[in-house]
Amino acid sequence: MKVILLENVRKVGSIGEIIDVKRGFARNFLISKKKALFASKENIKEVEKIKQELNKKDQDKKKEAKTIQEKIKNKEYEIKKLSTENKELYGSVKPTEISKLLAEQEKVEINPSLIQPINEIKSLGNFKVMVNLHSEIQTQIVIKVSPQEEIK
Repeated sequence: MKVILLENVRKVGSIGEIIDVKRGFARNFLISKKKALFASKENIKEVEKIKQELNKKDQDKKKEAKTIQEKIKNKEYEIKKLSTENKELYGSVKPTEISKLLAEQEKVEINPSLIQPINEIKSLGNFKVMVNLHSEIQTQIVIKVSPQEEIK
């Protein structure tokens, strides 16, 4: 299925590019998230008109992502969780928790879907987490999981 990209999508293409993708990917992801339009003659003309505007929007998103990156780059954040004697957690640390932690401590809103732990966080210790802020901007943070004090 041919679609026209409305924003830069990592490993797929850039703004205004007409690409051929699988029908499900186009329908369920690109078009539903307003990242692309079906490549009809009318849509191609429409995108040509608004290409500069889309580029400007993308540059603004990129600037915003850069400022967030500067704020959180290579920092360490601590999460206290209940754990067993052999240092395993009851449950695991999810991207939504990391997102809330960043919102509280750094006052930055990051969608949990952009946060990717390199390994699953299921025990105590330090874990590296990738944060995809923009199709061209990524940063890494460290999540330190420490034991929560037991209530006696």
